Amino acid sequence: MQSVELLLDPATDAAVRAEWAALSGAGLPSQADHRGESNAPHVSVAVADGFPEEGEDALVATARALPVPVRLGPPVLLGGRRLVLARLVVVDRPVLDLHASVATALTGSTGPSPHTAPGRWVPHVTLARGLPAEALASALGVLRGADGAVPELTGEAVELRRWDSVARRAWSVHTA
Repeated sequence: MQSVELLLDPATDAAVRAEWAALSGAGLPSQADHRGESNAPHVSVAVADGFPEEGEDALVATARALPVPVRLGPPVLLGGRRLVLARLVVVDRPVLDLHASVATALTGSTGPSPHTAPGRWVPHVTLARGLPAEALASALGVLRGADGAVPELTGEAVELRRWDSVARRAWSVHTA
């Protein structure tokens, strides 16, 4: 599997990592428990078995549009084999335009994930994987602020990154 991901500015990255640490500190599943070198708060923009070589130049052009503003909104629970607790990315025109540009660049990719296709994409930043359903209330309690709400996080997506899960390698899409 390969992916194209948006990385967050340092302050937003640190805020998400603080949420990871709080979940882990409460004995709950957390992305903080994933010790991989490439583990970073990110938004997956496209996922496929392989990407066309000719799409790389178009990704560089897309990366030139960065930074774009991002808002991390309320927590969302995603289903599948394992429950995933994430922060929903509140989409606006710059984020949608960037996503469309990546989708166009990767036309012809092999085994594209329908979950990241235009019109089906649910942009999010993962907080925890494998969350047991009975731990959801505890996890939300950890994320709530003093007023009882989970505060929105605002920042920027500042880097476009590629990830190859077979080679276990991540690299930045450079604009220079």
